[in-house]
Amino acid sequence: MSTDTATAAPTRRDPTAPWPILQIRGLGVTFGGFQALTDVDLDARQGEVHFLIGPNGAGKTTLVDIITGLTKPTTGSVRFDDVELTGHKEHRIVHLGVGRSFQAATVFEALTVAENLDIAASFRMGLRGLLRQARGRRPEVAEALEVTGLHDVADRPAGALAHGQKQWLEIGMLLTQKPRLLLLDEPVAGMSPDERTRTGDLVRYVAKDCTVLVVEHDMDFMRRFADRVTVLHEGKVLKADATVAEVQADPVVQEVYIGRAKDDRNSVSRAAAATDTTTEETA
Repeated sequence: MSTDTATAAPTRRDPTAPWPILQIRGLGVTFGGFQALTDVDLDARQGEVHFLIGPNGAGKTTLVDIITGLTKPTTGSVRFDDVELTGHKEHRIVHLGVGRSFQAATVFEALTVAENLDIAASFRMGLRGLLRQARGRRPEVAEALEVTGLHDVADRPAGALAHGQKQWLEIGMLLTQKPRLLLLDEPVAGMSPDERTRTGDLVRYVAKDCTVLVVEHDMDFMRRFADRVTVLHEGKVLKADATVAEVQADPVVQEVYIGRAKDDRNSVSRAAAATDTTTEETA
């Protein structure tokens, strides 16, 4: 091998290959003496749906906050497409191609669905571009309406939408910005079974063009739509980059997470039964 060849800049990776577009190494964060995350490693590959699961307080949302620049880590590295994200402002990370939804959909309720999408699609445009844009519905807005299934309610105020529709609108707003990494924080919380299925289908469709990292508690949703899974517990990685089958078969995961979720559901059922009994005795 010649010297010139040996010292040449590396060839850019094929964007269609399953390489880790998001690489997290040794991530830790401390809040006032409380260690929220400890030595977290995570890889999310190009075009996959990667679920991040764990009990309440496991550090899932904190990890997403660090990726998006909302929280600064104490230690470790977060690299997106070979760019170090730690130290960047939130708006800069968005411009690099990282989009995020929240547990409560963030939409402009007084504006129509189409107007929400149009505003989101304008975030990369300067004032001159906004003034020059043609009247009418721009292609990325029309595409988002089609993908999310909201085309029939395009002229309806966002505040009049059902809960699931608001979540789809927020995802659509992110899609108009052409992200390459999409972070979804409990996207199916409070949804009906049909809405959860539609959301899962939407997530799978989105993953054709970008990587999707999903923070979720709904185990059935994970089983149906996850490619890979990482499990957090008490701020540490309990199971990394696993298949759904591997997660379900792991006895430690069963004990600290899946078993706990069942216990929580049983507690709710017992509390409801006790309430019913008390009501009958009172009557």
